[in-house]
Amino acid sequence: MPRETHQWTLLIAGWFIALVATLGTLFIGEVMGQMPCTLCWYQRIAMFPLVVILGVGAFRGDMDTWRYALPLSSVGLVIAAYHSLQYAGLLPAPIVPCSATGPSCSGAGMLIMGIPIPYLSTAAFAGITLLLLPLARKQS
Repeated sequence: MPRETHQWTLLIAGWFIALVATLGTLFIGEVMGQMPCTLCWYQRIAMFPLVVILGVGAFRGDMDTWRYALPLSSVGLVIAAYHSLQYAGLLPAPIVPCSATGPSCSGAGMLIMGIPIPYLSTAAFAGITLLLLPLARKQS
């Protein structure tokens, strides 16, 4: 497979993950009526632009798109991993943003196919980040 085709495939795969994640969060919020917690909002702030950045980059064949997308996916991954560790109870602090005063990610309604939303977010950001890393290494 030519180098450009391989790189383009990585961008398309990252875009697809970002698109599915974004459509999933919109479905959860708009169709299911579930309000996101504060940490979920931060993750959305990182995920939503990735759909546009990776989509435009893939459409234009711009292999430097990783320069814009990798920082967003990395920040999103850190927030999502922190959220997942709190959800799992591995961090001593309770999920403060998911408290009784606001929306909670710990309810039974916050599972998709039996998987908690924070875990799905972590998987999406990890997938995008892992797809972008080879592009960063080839350009450096």
